[in-house]
Amino acid sequence: MAWTDDRVETLKKLWTEGLSASQIAKEMGGVTRNAVIGKVHRLGLSGRATPSRPPRARPRPKAAAPRKSPVSSIKTSAAAPAARREEPPAAPIEPKKLPSGEFATVLTLTNKLCKWPIGDPAKPGFKFCGRGSTESTPYCKEHAAQAYQPQTRRRRKPLPKSANILDSLATPRQSYN
Repeated sequence: MAWTDDRVETLKKLWTEGLSASQIAKEMGGVTRNAVIGKVHRLGLSGRATPSRPPRARPRPKAAAPRKSPVSSIKTSAAAPAARREEPPAAPIEPKKLPSGEFATVLTLTNKLCKWPIGDPAKPGFKFCGRGSTESTPYCKEHAAQAYQPQTRRRRKPLPKSANILDSLATPRQSYN
């Protein structure tokens, strides 16, 4: 199929009306969607006046459902004590002023000062805790307790007595030829 002057004019008219390449190909007949796209590109036609479809309304985000704590979802055995109560969040620890009377900043931090950030780094008034830190952590005792929480032990299900893993490994594999 050759692109005659009449067909090119029709293409330009339909393109500026906002029809898609598929719709133009169907209307013109004897030409594919990709041929229409190629010709539009070679002609250097700009964007269309209106989109071929009206924009879809974005779905509104639903309110987030409250998440269950991983600790509360772990099943306890009969011998275990009653369900653990979640502790309320610790009260924020106030930063300590340095001997100069100012709070710890990035420029004044040392290895012996707590590096727990307090506030938003993008806003004025951002500072660090500045209390004494332990040698093993960059935080003071209170902030280390918040940062390093003990990992709960994984509970493995006992294997049935009849299941012997070594026996299952010794059996030959089936061939699917």
